Amino acid sequence: MQQLQDAGAVVTGAGHGIGKALAARLVAAGARVVVNDLDEDACRAVAEELGATAAPGDCSSDEGVRRLVGTASDVLGRVDVFMANAGIDIASSPGQPDSLQASDEDWARMIDTNVMAHIRAARVLVPRWLEDGAGGRFVVTASAAGLLTMIGAAPYSVTKHAAVAFAEWLAITYGDAGLKVSVLAPQAVRTAMTAGVVDGGVAGVDGMLEPDQVADVVIDGLDAESFLILPHPEVREYFLRKASDYERWLNGMRRLQTRFGGAGTPT
Repeated sequence: MQQLQDAGAVVTGAGHGIGKALAARLVAAGARVVVNDLDEDACRAVAEELGATAAPGDCSSDEGVRRLVGTASDVLGRVDVFMANAGIDIASSPGQPDSLQASDEDWARMIDTNVMAHIRAARVLVPRWLEDGAGGRFVVTASAAGLLTMIGAAPYSVTKHAAVAFAEWLAITYGDAGLKVSVLAPQAVRTAMTAGVVDGGVAGVDGMLEPDQVADVVIDGLDAESFLILPHPEVREYFLRKASDYERWLNGMRRLQTRFGGAGTPT
């Protein structure tokens, strides 16, 4: 918490849910915060509520990321913490057998938001952090789906795996140069993404958390300088099982798929 006092922080996807909770916890910790969201009204409302600065816009495009970092740098002087929290999922269309049939356009939109947004932000920020030698914190909101998988959701699973992989690469490549990287990988959280899904569906097997609970775990993880931040601690055990016996894990996931909808059926 002490490390966040007077830090300049940016949170994307901060108009709702986990992003809003993260921004609130950063402000409470004494950070100076810029909030970003594609939903301009929500972004400005959160900024006003928290005493933060609003920078609405599309953080998934190269132009949008550069504009966001430029605005944040002007306001904060320096971006010390970047929380790449914005993310999306897609729902299967009526009559669509599973998300394997998602369109190329849907895949591209998911890749842009869930993966390329992180890459584009790092392209801008990491050279600045390396140049001034003061380091920085880069936090990627992924999902337990990025370590395991998500039943019925191919684009979500693939892009969240890619987000984890990119964060891992950043940590390996620049960790000795002062870059601190963390990956947030929760299961079900009570947000707009899980609205209407009874008990969080398959992701809710270990219970649903509130965004504020997740934000508390993230702040603890930043204090500990942890790479992997797991609000649902069960995920660590599942990840270990996957690594230790892949075939057994795959069989278990097939049983889970049957329980939540049957082979090839999205949840």
